[in-house]
Amino acid sequence: MTVPMPTPVPTPAPTPSRRDPQAGPPPGILAVVFTALFLAGLVLSTLLAGGDTFPSPFGPADTAAAYFRDHSGAVRVSGALQFAASVPLAVYAATVSARLHKLGVRAPGATIALAGGVLAAAFLTGSGLVTWLLSRPETAAHVELVRALQYLAFGLGGPAHVVLLGLLVAGIAVPGLLAGLLPRALAVTGLAIAAVAELSTLVLLADAAAPLLPIARFAGLLWLIAAGFLLPRRRVRTEG
Repeated sequence: MTVPMPTPVPTPAPTPSRRDPQAGPPPGILAVVFTALFLAGLVLSTLLAGGDTFPSPFGPADTAAAYFRDHSGAVRVSGALQFAASVPLAVYAATVSARLHKLGVRAPGATIALAGGVLAAAFLTGSGLVTWLLSRPETAAHVELVRALQYLAFGLGGPAHVVLLGLLVAGIAVPGLLAGLLPRALAVTGLAIAAVAELSTLVLLADAAAPLLPIARFAGLLWLIAAGFLLPRRRVRTEG
């Protein structure tokens, strides 16, 4: 007599999680936080200084020294918020790079985005710390020292930061365009912003190129927010 074998009970397929625990924080939110902290530093420092704007490094040295001496609190807040803004920027770069790898990007774009974002965050950190140093009364008493530190803060937070921010934008835009991960118009716009950011290197050679910095900076901030929200979590494959 043959003993019938028990019918195997099929194991139900695991239900996919709605959120990948290893996906990291939402990059769009990180970009918003970074932008908010950076803009807060600009706005609050102006308010605390009674409407006086941060002095240009291309203006008179005595005017700059007087500003840092008379508005040390505003300068300290500006430096602290610049420093704080560098943290979500670095996390954004790491999160986006990991997501691009997860989406199957094997080209250098993901690594370029990581390198550009981390270096941009590092330069912004340096600029924030130097700006904080300018708020110290011991520093403000020496006009030549104030001018030197102001140039250093400008170089770190201006061309150095913006050029590397453009590298972050390019590292996302190129695979976003070639792999169809981002809307074509957004990806092409990102390439244009990255080009302007790289051209801002000319500020180190000619003061007249300074307008390139705010154009690339603020356009880049808006672009990073849009790309952070639109970059997909997973690759959607279509059947041919």
